[in-house]
Amino acid sequence: MPCDAKEEASCSESDAEEVPDAVIPAAPKKITSISSPLRAFVRLRRRYQGLKKSRLHLELPREKSAEFVHTRLLQRQLSLSRTSLYNPSMAFFNQSGFESSQYFTFDTSVEHYSVKKCRRKKSRRKSRMVLYPDKTKKYLPAEEKSKAKRCLLLLIAIMFFQILNAIENLDDNLQKYDLDGLEKTMHREVFGQKVAVESIVELLKDYLATHVHNKPLVISLNGPTGVGKSHVGWVLAKHFRSVMDNDFVLQYFVMHHCPSGVAPLTCAIDLSKKIADMVTRAEIEEKTPLFILDEVELMSPVLLDTLSRFFEPNQTNEFLNAIYILISNLGGDEITKFITQNASTELLHQQRGAEELLSIIQPVLARVHPLWKAADIIPFILLEKAHVINCFLEQMRREGLYPDQKHIENLANQLSYYTTGDKQYSSMGCKQVVAKVNLL
Repeated sequence: MPCDAKEEASCSESDAEEVPDAVIPAAPKKITSISSPLRAFVRLRRRYQGLKKSRLHLELPREKSAEFVHTRLLQRQLSLSRTSLYNPSMAFFNQSGFESSQYFTFDTSVEHYSVKKCRRKKSRRKSRMVLYPDKTKKYLPAEEKSKAKRCLLLLIAIMFFQILNAIENLDDNLQKYDLDGLEKTMHREVFGQKVAVESIVELLKDYLATHVHNKPLVISLNGPTGVGKSHVGWVLAKHFRSVMDNDFVLQYFVMHHCPSGVAPLTCAIDLSKKIADMVTRAEIEEKTPLFILDEVELMSPVLLDTLSRFFEPNQTNEFLNAIYILISNLGGDEITKFITQNASTELLHQQRGAEELLSIIQPVLARVHPLWKAADIIPFILLEKAHVINCFLEQMRREGLYPDQKHIENLANQLSYYTTGDKQYSSMGCKQVVAKVNLL
């Protein structure tokens, strides 16, 4: 078809880009009625579709899922319906082009997906090569040792030796005071007070394990008369005098050191001076002094106030390293009543019974003076008849007398007892044993 003057340029370009007749089939007769620019546009579109089809054949996977193919077919039908509505003549060429190709789409997400998938596979292969090197190589790279790891091991070793040294020091302090020997002696010589003896030894072990403290140790022995409180104080004084110098143990009896005719203020000044001198000398030699204060219930309020100042935690170091043993009959009536009411039950041998007894004694002592709030209270219970017989045997051995069992039982029957069920508790404990033995 000849070209007009205005269409010379477009015709020449279209003729130059035409392919041989063997590649591009001849158009139907309807095409002859279309103008030359439209023919050129059709050729360019078919060429673009052919290139795109060959590219997709190379990059896309061959097998597609049924959902994917169904989606593409719906997109193709939708595009055909739109072109048929707007331009019926173009719909024909689009239909012929789609029939010759497998599918048609302008969506490039599939291409990007395939490219990303290929890149991902390559990156995975590279990462595997880095993370898992070939171990069959003859010379593997040497591993670098971290200096921080060495420093950490050195720090752990230093801490271990410090803890071991501290444990050895604790053992040395306990061996210096020979608390195991003290416990054996108290169990042998003190009758009927097993729980009280164990509590005293445990408190001493915890306190004497080190020489640095934040408060002094105050132990209050409370109970009725004749149950062994003063005897425990005598055993403690004897033991600490043997392991330490005699200058670091003080036994203070109120009736002897502060009789009724002396002014309470004078007694308080004298006691303060003795305590201050002793703790100062003990601090120089790194020892812990022991103060045994008997008959505390007879002390005046001035003397109790003086003692309470030594029990405060906010003091100098030498006053913090001291042990005070307070012996008194305060709370004895409450203990006697509790024992006689619960003698038939197992409450006395349980932890709950000890806690209940302490809850009864503590308010009684706090009403007397506040210094007992800083003390560890240890109640001494009533002695049974069997314990009184043991007291007679021990006293007769000390006096060098031959112990006769029948004679001892006759002496024990002369004392008064609280009878509760099948048990008998001595009302005066072993207080009269010495007097009875001296009459033999």
